[in-house]
Amino acid sequence: MEKYEAVKDIIGYGNFAVVRLMRHKETKELVAVKCIQRGQRIDERVTREIINHRSLCHPNIIRFKEVALTPIHLAIVMEHAAGGELFHRVCKGLREDEARYFFQQLISGVSYCHNMEICHRDLKLENTLLDGSHARRLKICDFGYSKSYILHSKPNSMVGTPAYIAPEIISGGEYDGKLADVWSCGVILYTMLMGALPFEDKEDRKNVKKTVNRIVAVQYKFPENVSITQDCKNLISRIFVANPAKRITIKEIEGHPWFLKNLPKDFTEDVCYKKEFATSSLQSIEDIINIVNEAKTAPTLRQCLNSCFHQAFIFLYHS
Repeated sequence: MEKYEAVKDIIGYGNFAVVRLMRHKETKELVAVKCIQRGQRIDERVTREIINHRSLCHPNIIRFKEVALTPIHLAIVMEHAAGGELFHRVCKGLREDEARYFFQQLISGVSYCHNMEICHRDLKLENTLLDGSHARRLKICDFGYSKSYILHSKPNSMVGTPAYIAPEIISGGEYDGKLADVWSCGVILYTMLMGALPFEDKEDRKNVKKTVNRIVAVQYKFPENVSITQDCKNLISRIFVANPAKRITIKEIEGHPWFLKNLPKDFTEDVCYKKEFATSSLQSIEDIINIVNEAKTAPTLRQCLNSCFHQAFIFLYHS
């Protein structure tokens, strides 16, 4: 990590990680660095996240760069999206044409993942970022719960964020991760349009059990004070279908009249990336596995203390 310098200590938090903003000393490129404490937290899920993310190269997906070790962390270096979370943009309110524009990009990125045989399993507004060019380019991030249909077993665990998960995940057993991703995309679309999550009780938002029950019952409605087109309502109703076998697929979404309206040309012209390009100039899988395995060794007390002193120095320097 010697080639990077700290710009801002923490720009994001995860369940077991923090994300720091850093700068490449030579190129001056800003990067986001996800730091996971070495030791027991470095498990198979972390390995899966890195390998899956490494294989993806698409304009609507945060670009993986490399993994490295610090004395106390495993560091995942990624593209930095200066526009922040789409969540904050939605809080300001979106018109239907704006929501469609971001949804088209979301589906473009998810479709690419699925074509690469990877399901995300935690699609939500907080995991969709915006770039720095007027915050118009959407980028999917955080592949911590992702699974590859080539490398891993079929999804069967209850993972994801409660308000966004599909009914079949709640029911238990094996499920199609791609169709579960479609449901999550529908939740994102609804929330962009309505300014509220579809299955959450506005009067009791912290009641996860009530949210889960509403998801299973597919209990949602379109507020009367929000005006959206019938085509849009039709698409949402075809996404929110309890039986995944009857749910609209990504391919069908891409052919839906509402989705096709004002579809930017670059969505069809620039998103065809070859597998060789996606993995060229990246660390080899062997090198990544070696680094991850080394990170499974917990840091010594001396390393922890030295890191604390180093972080304190950085904080004072940038204050």
